[in-house]
Amino acid sequence: MSDTIAAIATGMGNSGIGIIRISGDDAIAIANQIFIAKNKSKQIATMESYTAAFGLISYDGEIYDESIALVMRAPHTYTAEDVVELDCHGGIVALKRILDLVLRLGARPAEPGEFTKRAFLNGRIDMSQAESVMDLIHAQNELAAKSSLRQLTGGLGKIISDMRETLLYKIAYIESALDDPENYSLDSFPQELNETVDNLLITVEKLIKSVNNGRLVHEGIRTVILGRPNAGKSSVLNMLLGEDRAIVTDIEGTTRDTLEEHITIDEISLNIIDTAGIRDTEDIVERIGVNKAMDTIEDADLILYIVDGTTPLNDNDYKIMQSIKGKKSLTLINKNDQQTIVDKMLITSQIDTEILDISAKEGTGKEELCAKLKQMFFADELSYNNEIYISNMRHKSLLYDTRDSLNKVKESIAMDMGEDFFTIDLMSAYISLGKIIGEELEDDLVNKIFSEFCMGK
Repeated sequence: MSDTIAAIATGMGNSGIGIIRISGDDAIAIANQIFIAKNKSKQIATMESYTAAFGLISYDGEIYDESIALVMRAPHTYTAEDVVELDCHGGIVALKRILDLVLRLGARPAEPGEFTKRAFLNGRIDMSQAESVMDLIHAQNELAAKSSLRQLTGGLGKIISDMRETLLYKIAYIESALDDPENYSLDSFPQELNETVDNLLITVEKLIKSVNNGRLVHEGIRTVILGRPNAGKSSVLNMLLGEDRAIVTDIEGTTRDTLEEHITIDEISLNIIDTAGIRDTEDIVERIGVNKAMDTIEDADLILYIVDGTTPLNDNDYKIMQSIKGKKSLTLINKNDQQTIVDKMLITSQIDTEILDISAKEGTGKEELCAKLKQMFFADELSYNNEIYISNMRHKSLLYDTRDSLNKVKESIAMDMGEDFFTIDLMSAYISLGKIIGEELEDDLVNKIFSEFCMGK
């Protein structure tokens, strides 16, 4: 923490702008040695916080680049330390030359996530906010970005801190009453504590319930396209992608292996797996593809069952419907640009599914499909509220631990046990919640979490 660190904070590729970030006690002094402002009256050493200057990066008579230097003084910075950012021209060679110069003058290379780690260790953000930084960087759709931003601005941390404050008050009251029974009464305390624990459990259960939505928002809906040969599975994939990614022919068995794509439609991410047409076949390669298609069903969040609307259902369709019973599915009756004869009532009698009419060839039905997906998974809620959605599996595990501890408190109350037993499980819940925001984390876990961050952040 006493070292001054530096890193390239922008992507390692050619771009219009590249940023070198320097943080620590010597950040301003190092930058002052290499930055010459066009306005001779300006020097980084004397610039006020949150000000910028245009000039040259130069040292020992050599000019490295033009740059805009931004000066931010502690403690009101991202790391809560003195920070200087040098906005230079993009390009790996130019940026590395300047970074090497900064390192020669006393800084050391920042470790992955070390800027954010310092923000956490200096108390500017909690651990849930720090982890949301990487979630935001890796967000694959607008909903995921919004969810990460809610945590980055302290939404989850506020909920966790409020619960911990409630727990700590109850623990302190029990300890005070046991030490000084004349001034602190425990006569009606178990009933009051039971009500408090019930309210805490409501909040914890709500967060746990959000885990699945959080996973779907951040990772995407694992979607498997199933159907018999020539039902239009690959055409549906191409329609959703907006390009001819999968080969489409009139020959049965064209698709022989799974094809995976990630797409975002109207803020919803889909991890789509196009599969081989389901049918009995003597072709060894095609049969392997059919078996792989059936294997994808187990882990799917959604089955898009594609039916050729111009022909009656056959044995292959019944095999598919038997396989997806109990799974969340949406049936797409394809080729509605032609005369459709398929029996929809027969489909709904076999599986619990909703049915949409589409034409993958003409590209119709895509908007209705997206609206239906949002309704099926999110009930249109994610675009319109400020709910917290848990996507971090570490948080999920700790919330389960918290729930278990709180339920043990209720059991102790129901068994009319002594108040000193309550404090054991109340403290356990307090510690579990603290680990979410980093109050109770061991150093090695902190280091592991930040080691997964990208360089320069």
